[in-house]
Amino acid sequence: MQPCHLFLFLLLLLPGMWADPEEPQVLQLLHTGVFTISSADISVVILLGDVAILSLDPGNWSIYFYWPWASQATAEGDAEKIMSHFKFFLRNFIQYVHETAQQVQLDYPFVIQIRAGCVLHPNKTSWGFVNVAEGGRDLIAFNMEKQHWEPQQPSPLAELTSYGLTSKKAITVFLVHLLSIFCPSYTLTLYNYGRADLERQEPPLATVFALTPSAAQLLLVCRVTGFYPRSISVVWLRDGQEVPPGPALNTSAILPNADLTYQLRSVLAVVPHDGHSYACRVRHCSLGTHSLLIPWENLSTAPTISIIISVLLLVVTAFAGGICWWKCRKGAESTWETQ
Repeated sequence: MQPCHLFLFLLLLLPGMWADPEEPQVLQLLHTGVFTISSADISVVILLGDVAILSLDPGNWSIYFYWPWASQATAEGDAEKIMSHFKFFLRNFIQYVHETAQQVQLDYPFVIQIRAGCVLHPNKTSWGFVNVAEGGRDLIAFNMEKQHWEPQQPSPLAELTSYGLTSKKAITVFLVHLLSIFCPSYTLTLYNYGRADLERQEPPLATVFALTPSAAQLLLVCRVTGFYPRSISVVWLRDGQEVPPGPALNTSAILPNADLTYQLRSVLAVVPHDGHSYACRVRHCSLGTHSLLIPWENLSTAPTISIIISVLLLVVTAFAGGICWWKCRKGAESTWETQ
């Protein structure tokens, strides 16, 4: 049997080894450049979902892979050739930015950010995107359908860069190939090689506690940590009903942990002793159809209840002792009269 035929036979025999993703996969390149008059500090990282795949060291233009399977996936097809073209493009990009900044008299230092990539859907359709920002504000974006750049703000810099990049047909052709052909193919290859790591699930751990910033306010805090992947639902329940968004409810952004998991906090402001019951409900893909439900226990009333119970026990004990003493005394008096 020929090697090619044997490879196809194995693919048919073991369909689970190379499967299409069941959820949309987002492959994106994040580029940040801090430009001064004489230099440029460049940072480039590529992520699949929220998993870092590789980064570029601009000092020696070398690629660092975060996973062994990322290196294996990049070695297939045209990925290595594309990476070499991207390095060449990045060097020219730095020079182009300096020239454009001088034309519009842009003040140094300034920051250029680029987010580029594609979204691969389970039906194998894809959508590519490129967005460029300057100083944290949207500057220009690439329109895949019309295949030209569009300004995102009314400024000389946005007009000049969008017109200049659209006029460079070689860049447009290369960009369309990257976004429509290479990016979806590379995304699928990365997913198949790193499926075990990309689909891992870590269940969340949740705790509920209270803070008292004042006598008239009680802050109920639901802390959820240790979960992966990032998507999660955390809501408060009042008497079994979901608390709607409002000024009393404040949920933090999802933050990363050192062990590659995530955490967040949800804080609900309530009135002390309002007579309602509260619980924090957490839903995550690692829990399946189940959810975590952590009720808040008002421990501040526990000492009062303990005191009441203790007093009742003392009263009952004293009452029982009094009855026994009275019975004993009556018995003694009856015996004395008989004698």
